[in-house]
Amino acid sequence: MGAGTAVTAYAVDTGALPGRSWIFRQLGLSGEPGVVPDVKPGETISGSFRSQARLGRQCGWTIALPPKAEEGLPVAIVLHGRGNDHASAFSEDYLGLDRFLAEHVRGGGTPFALASVDGGETYWHPRASGEDAGAMVLDEFMPLLNRRGLNTTRVGFLGWSMGGYGSLALATRLGANQVAAVAAASPALWHDFEDTADGAFDDAADFAQATLFGRQSLLSGIDIRIDCGEGDPFYAATRDYVAGFSVKPSGGFQRGDHTLDYWRRLAPSQLGLLGRSFASTAETNK
Repeated sequence: MGAGTAVTAYAVDTGALPGRSWIFRQLGLSGEPGVVPDVKPGETISGSFRSQARLGRQCGWTIALPPKAEEGLPVAIVLHGRGNDHASAFSEDYLGLDRFLAEHVRGGGTPFALASVDGGETYWHPRASGEDAGAMVLDEFMPLLNRRGLNTTRVGFLGWSMGGYGSLALATRLGANQVAAVAAASPALWHDFEDTADGAFDDAADFAQATLFGRQSLLSGIDIRIDCGEGDPFYAATRDYVAGFSVKPSGGFQRGDHTLDYWRRLAPSQLGLLGRSFASTAETNK
């Protein structure tokens, strides 16, 4: 590596240069890509419902069960990123989480279900339009999962990007009595409204109401895992958010950026956290 490249790499590593994600890729600093396991997944069940909380929109959903699933499994709700839908979580060409789940159980991990639902692009929080994708999850989708025989007494959340933010936001709304664990990858976090993506928040007041900064204590008692690639555009804000916890979440910051390769690499560790948390909950309830 030449002197100029070395200086550039140092500046990128310390957050001193813009275009962080692009430069990490150019310098080969994004780490090894995760690979969807070549295993047979368990059963998936899909359907849709018309959501009042989402102003009458039809919301597709999918439940992924582990192989040889039993009745009454706990469930982790998967919140997708912007531009995705409920199918993204389980598509073999995208995250393939049903296959990661099968691999998790085959390796001796605690079995549980994964369930995803269409949330649109409103960042999983109440909007001025009256749409509230978060309320759809809590008030419509969770009861649906319960009717399908899953145990929603204490759920988990898993999400990436917009869904990483949403997972933390909904866990903040529910608290430890109803949430066992959260695994958030590359959460869409910003310090200031002026920096946010178009359409993520209605205005500065909405941003102030929905920000997760300063509310980390509301997640006390929940097993939290937060990961973000060092080349990710959300790296700096996520680093500062994590620093605001009195008890540091598991996970951390690794080589990687805002890509499928990174999210796939995280999937086994995320499912491991959820499984251990569900096992701990079951043991406590005995």
